[in-house]
Amino acid sequence: MLKANIKNDFPVFQNNDLVYLDSAASALTPKPVIEALKEYYTDYSVNVHRGVYRLSYQATKKYEEARQTIADHIGATFAETIFTRGASSALNLVASSYGMSNLKPGDEIIVSELEHHSHLLPWQQVAKKTGAKLVFVPLTKAGRITVENFKKVLNDHTKMVALTHVSNVMGYQTPIEEIIRLAHEKNALVSVDAAQSVPHQSVDVKAMDCDFLSFSGHKMCGPTGIGVLYGKKALLDAMEPIEFGGDMNDYVDKQTAHFKDTPYKFETGTPPIAQALGLAEAFRYLDAIGFDDIKAHEKALLNKTIEALNNIEGVVVYNPSAETAIIAFNLNDVHPHDAVSFFDEDQIALRAGHHCAQTVIQFLGVPATLRAAFYIYNTEADVERFIKNVKEAIAFFKAAGF
Repeated sequence: MLKANIKNDFPVFQNNDLVYLDSAASALTPKPVIEALKEYYTDYSVNVHRGVYRLSYQATKKYEEARQTIADHIGATFAETIFTRGASSALNLVASSYGMSNLKPGDEIIVSELEHHSHLLPWQQVAKKTGAKLVFVPLTKAGRITVENFKKVLNDHTKMVALTHVSNVMGYQTPIEEIIRLAHEKNALVSVDAAQSVPHQSVDVKAMDCDFLSFSGHKMCGPTGIGVLYGKKALLDAMEPIEFGGDMNDYVDKQTAHFKDTPYKFETGTPPIAQALGLAEAFRYLDAIGFDDIKAHEKALLNKTIEALNNIEGVVVYNPSAETAIIAFNLNDVHPHDAVSFFDEDQIALRAGHHCAQTVIQFLGVPATLRAAFYIYNTEADVERFIKNVKEAIAFFKAAGF
């Protein structure tokens, strides 16, 4: 059970009477993470790897300790843990490096309509430039990826499977372990978008046996501007970098360059040093709470909210059986952008739009949706205030002639 005063860990609540339900876009930042960022800028504030002076050595040590902390938390090794600018950069790295170099006409890439644009668009580009074919897993009527439907599109031409672990719109969890096992039987690789799962549950890349896994820092109480790509070392060793510059090479002359080993060959330029320290602290913060307790807390809030919404006339919920704390919904005959402005009047922060996942919205057959996403700092009082505002919004727009 989460501590009752957990909101005190998040300074934003000290300045705002806020019900924050947009954690699927970005989680709020707790004091320990802010302190970790402050420590870098006040105690070090220098570059890593390059300097031979004491302060640079200390910063480098802290930076690489942060990498090891993150690797340990996801079951990876140090060399398999690459820092990127975010989950989008990590997903693009896989497509641009592995995909562009290894796929060819006749090969097939399995994706789904549930993918965030950051996972779909890179493979669209790979397909266009290599002649490989995009193949979509048929979704169930409810909008789920199932093992049975995955089997319908898996074949000997499948070379890459790129699927979300948890949908950022529907909150559905993909049966990824079984899908990975089946894909490997066909010698296909699997890239997992874990941006919506790593912040909310314990993820072990070795137990999952994925080939690549990507997530971002800002969705798990960490800083913005940092993400992580996990890749199996043998694959990373064989892949070429897609960005070139300082600190990613051992030797350069007029005509040639020799790149460093992974992870460094993929991390050109000044890395996200402060962000890495902050992300490691975010992992420690969430681990101290406990992912089992986090999941139980979110599920309780989700169930309470879904039950209440189902009893309100004028609300349509698109994912009433979601396993994770994301609710996609609309108010009948009210555009989500109008509705979200009403909620904002009472400082209830929701997301409205297509959520960078337009193929999901097209599947639902609507122009956009509202989305409420719960996290560790949400409470039953937040749910009650949200439900009260849903009822008030319906009454307001009805009176206005919507």
